[in-house]
Amino acid sequence: MSEVILITGVGQRIGFHLAEHLQQQGYQVIGTYRTERSSLQHLTNLGIDLFQCDFNVGDQVQALISHVKNKSPALRGIIHNASDWLPDGTADQALLTMHVMMHIHVAVPYQLNLALKDLLLASNSADIIHITDYVAEKGSKKHIAYAASKAALSNMTLSFAQLLAPKVKVNNIAPALILFNEGDDEEYKLKARAKSLMNKEAGAAEMTNVVDYLLNSGYVTGRTLAVDGGRHLK
Repeated sequence: MSEVILITGVGQRIGFHLAEHLQQQGYQVIGTYRTERSSLQHLTNLGIDLFQCDFNVGDQVQALISHVKNKSPALRGIIHNASDWLPDGTADQALLTMHVMMHIHVAVPYQLNLALKDLLLASNSADIIHITDYVAEKGSKKHIAYAASKAALSNMTLSFAQLLAPKVKVNNIAPALILFNEGDDEEYKLKARAKSLMNKEAGAAEMTNVVDYLLNSGYVTGRTLAVDGGRHLK
C-alpha cells in the first residue's frame, strides 16, 4: 500500500505541481481544493484523491479530517500549501482580513496537525511541511495581515518540531517568485525578477526538489528553507 500524503490547496500553482510530482513518485496523495478548476481533472486521472474543502467552513474541515482518517491508519506527511493573499484594505476591513488570514494560514494547519498527529506518529517516519513566504521575515506594507499570518505559521513549526520529535520532522519552505500568474505583463515580470540575485522565475521544480529533500532527510527539523533567489541580499 502506498504511503499517504495530504497536500492542501492543489488546484493550481505550487500545490498542483507538488500533488502531481508526489503522486508520480509513488505516494498516494490526498489533495484539497476550494474552487472547481479544469486542472483538477488531470490530478484525478493520476489517481489523486481530491477532497473539496473551504477552510472557512468548520464542518468541511472536520469532514476532511474524517476522510483522511478513513483513508489510512498512517500518514507519511502533511504539506500545508493552501493559501489566500488578501490586501489589508480599509480600517473597517482590517480586522476581518486579519481573521481570514490567520484562520487559513494558522488555525486550520494547527487543527489538522493536532487532529492527524496520531496518524503521523503511526508512520515509520513522517513530515509536516508548512509553505510560508519570503515576507514572513521581511514584512509587507500592503499585505500586513498576510505577512503576519505566514510569520505565525513559521513560528508554529518550531513548536510542532519539538512536540513530535523524533518521529515527525516539521519544517518550513519560504518561497518567493516561484511562478508568475497568468496575465502578469512584461513590465511586472521585469520588476519582479529584478528583486532577486538570480533575476529569474524559479519554476515549480525548485519547490518539488526541496520537498523531496525534506522527505528524504532523516535529520533536518525545525528549520526554514528559503527558496527566494537571494532576495534578502538585494
